[in-house]
Amino acid sequence: MQFVTRNSILLVLLLAAMLAMSGCVYRANMSQGNIVEEEDLDQVEVGMTRNQVRFLLGTPMVDDPFHENRWDYVYFVKIGRKDASAKRWVSIIFDADKVSEIRRNQELNPAL
Repeated sequence: MQFVTRNSILLVLLLAAMLAMSGCVYRANMSQGNIVEEEDLDQVEVGMTRNQVRFLLGTPMVDDPFHENRWDYVYFVKIGRKDASAKRWVSIIFDADKVSEIRRNQELNPAL
């Protein structure tokens, strides 16, 4: 009888330890998008061609077929379980394949 009780206690302790450790899951840092440096963005000017913008900022992450005249550069870094620590969204608007507008520091979803 005492043998069964000792095994039961050990089993309960083992299950409790496993349950406690299941909440300790590592979350890797996540970086998504294009890193757009401020000095590169400062060089983009109205009237530049798509190739000139691509040379300075790189190719945008998503080629949006619904907005062919807009390139979006989105970047965020998420550390572990915390909200994104760095967020950036820049849009370059083209008219006749030339830059017509530069939208800096647009608001990203705060839940990111």
